[in-house]
Amino acid sequence: MSDLKTRTRIGNTLDTKLLEKLKELSAVTRIPMSRLLDEAVKDLIQKHNAITPSGR
Repeated sequence: MSDLKTRTRIGNTLDTKLLEKLKELSAVTRIPMSRLLDEAVKDLIQKHNAITPSGR
């Protein structure tokens, strides 16, 4: 198993249609799903003013 120094594994569920779109976006952009999910979660947290725009 790989050494995840800056990442944490989580278990969760996602709407099936959203997952299909995420996989499609990942394939088209060649951006890993984990990176796309990082971006989406960061945007959501910023939207709700839980962190500063710098990422902290």
